[in-house]
Amino acid sequence: MSHLELLDIDLAYGRHKVVRKLSMRLEKGRIGCLLGPSGCGKTTVLRCIAGFEAPTAGEIRLDGVTVSAGRTQLAPERRRIGMVFQDYALFPHLSVGDNVAFGLRDESAATRRERVAELLGIVGLADQGSKYPHELSGGQQQRVALARALAPRPSLLLLDEPFSNLDVELRERLSHEVRDIIKATHTTAVLVTHDQQEAFAVADEIGIMNQGRIQQWDTPYNLYHRPANRFVADFIGQGVFLPGTVLNEHEVEVELGTLSSSVPLECSVGCGSCGRTCRVDVLLRPDDIVHDDASPLKAKVANKAFRGADILYTLRLASGAKVLSLVPSHHNHAIGECIGIRLDVDHVVAFREDPQPQREAIVQFVA
Repeated sequence: MSHLELLDIDLAYGRHKVVRKLSMRLEKGRIGCLLGPSGCGKTTVLRCIAGFEAPTAGEIRLDGVTVSAGRTQLAPERRRIGMVFQDYALFPHLSVGDNVAFGLRDESAATRRERVAELLGIVGLADQGSKYPHELSGGQQQRVALARALAPRPSLLLLDEPFSNLDVELRERLSHEVRDIIKATHTTAVLVTHDQQEAFAVADEIGIMNQGRIQQWDTPYNLYHRPANRFVADFIGQGVFLPGTVLNEHEVEVELGTLSSSVPLECSVGCGSCGRTCRVDVLLRPDDIVHDDASPLKAKVANKAFRGADILYTLRLASGAKVLSLVPSHHNHAIGECIGIRLDVDHVVAFREDPQPQREAIVQFVA
């Protein structure tokens, strides 16, 4: 039995549908993430789970108990859910220790002190309990907010864009720390974010959302290498589509050469034998194009972005099409220079040249 289940959730404001037939499942102790662009409905889903919004249809179950179904709506305070907000929402007039103890008012004083000390130790703020929020950095305030949410031992932890107010370097470091803290406390959690790197750093499973629907619920690895549709392929990571011609069920030819696929290419699914007239668009990631001085295949540097250890090159092929290549930064080539490249593609991702409408159901690959 899943710890958290959403079954065909709908939510509309008047005629505007925000969430459409959304389903997801999360096992106990796992961290899930709803990832998508602004306005896709991910925060609304989080509010439905928390009990701040009532779905117009569907059912939500937490630890086997129905908390939302039709007119049955369990109040937020009875769902045993902890919440970490985007702006931390700490009480400025309370000390760090009192903020963490806020949800423990029904416990004895000794129990509160013990729990506060335990959590401040877990989040790395053991000596900060007497300070006030304004005396802490943004990252420290976020850890206090996390400790406060974990203090009552919630059945589920919800995190709404928890790192968006932090600078990039701190965001990356804190995201790893937050994952470690959640795992150390054996807490089931759902994160909402628009940032792929945050999602990849924190979550075990990610649902890519668009227009109120989950397009694919899967592991970060599968989302990158086995996207279920064009939206997921475009949204996750970087890459470009090159036109390709299917040679058979497992081979497709693109301008850079012939690619072999371990699974049947999409155009051959359900349509019998494919001939050389069957056209597809093939997704090539920056790590699929390897810089190789010895290769006879050449491409011209159209643009470059220095990233410290790597340089992301935009390369123009003979046809005029462009591809991306991520290259160690000691290979520093000038714009306009021709360099050798070769393909190194482990996963062929190809879609019909004329894409079909996206499916509403969750697509899930087994890792």
